[in-house]
Amino acid sequence: MMATIHTTAQREQSGQQGDGPGGPRRRSLPAALVAAIRPRQCLTKNLLVFGALIFARRPQPGYAPISIFDFAVIGQAVAAFLVFCLASGAVYILNDIRDIEQDRAHPRKRFRPIAAGELPLGLAWGFFAFLLALMIGGAFLVRPALAAIAVIYLLVNVGYSFGLKQQVILDVFIIASGFVLRAVAGAVAIAVAISPWLYVLIGLGALFLGFGKRRAEIMLLSETAGQHRRVLEEYSATLLEELIAIVTAATIMAYGLYTFSAENLPQNHAMMLTIPFVLYGLFRYLYLVYRKNEGGSPEQVLLSDRPLLTCIILWGLACVVILYYPWA
Repeated sequence: MMATIHTTAQREQSGQQGDGPGGPRRRSLPAALVAAIRPRQCLTKNLLVFGALIFARRPQPGYAPISIFDFAVIGQAVAAFLVFCLASGAVYILNDIRDIEQDRAHPRKRFRPIAAGELPLGLAWGFFAFLLALMIGGAFLVRPALAAIAVIYLLVNVGYSFGLKQQVILDVFIIASGFVLRAVAGAVAIAVAISPWLYVLIGLGALFLGFGKRRAEIMLLSETAGQHRRVLEEYSATLLEELIAIVTAATIMAYGLYTFSAENLPQNHAMMLTIPFVLYGLFRYLYLVYRKNEGGSPEQVLLSDRPLLTCIILWGLACVVILYYPWA
């Protein structure tokens, strides 16, 4: 089973290049630049930017009510999404530059472009600066407040790369903060009020994924985990399983409270009909983590597990119908 996990992980990190007689084929420089920003992770994680477009229908003072059918508002949300794709790509490159030696000794991460020597360090730094300039400039064009959120996101991740990633438990909280900032950016871009539920639900969901990822890393690397990431020496599978159980229960409770107490939801409490989708999604993910030894790459799990992906799509469609049907 471990051999299978290693083979799958290698394919994922090598950008689905395919294996030749000597292992994964070497990427061209343009392909290495694209792979370095981890497009699959950028696209899936930054979808949170669109959360405000769907769920936050209460405008800030001075702005008209929004609708997911308003093309101008959609354009602002898409622009914010692209800004955070640039920000995420820059962060990934910075992390890979900082962790180049550890990545080269890792069974999966050694296939990343910088660790594999496909992207020279000098060019990687230049690409990082280029993405940073595009991110800040693009954010200001949308809204200055969006640029501020993007800079905060970058600073938090710089702190993570330069030491905070070695602080047990805090490392996962910092990762979770990045997800919350994405959602906040989406709300700022379209000028809607930010609900406290935004912080609670997305934060808990991110902690759920983050602790699951740490457990997958420990299971994959076993006794050598601390050599690849020092903070993993502070974790154990048992501790992480306890943390996952706590966060799972908190997420279910918080989502249930949200569906019948949030102010911007239909007064008939129809949103409660989406609770089964959330329960199944959480339980399915736990099944994949504990029984299939997955979870090390949440975006890969999302895109490859059809029952989970189907559940998420159905949940999203149900939310749109409930929120935008005439009864809302």
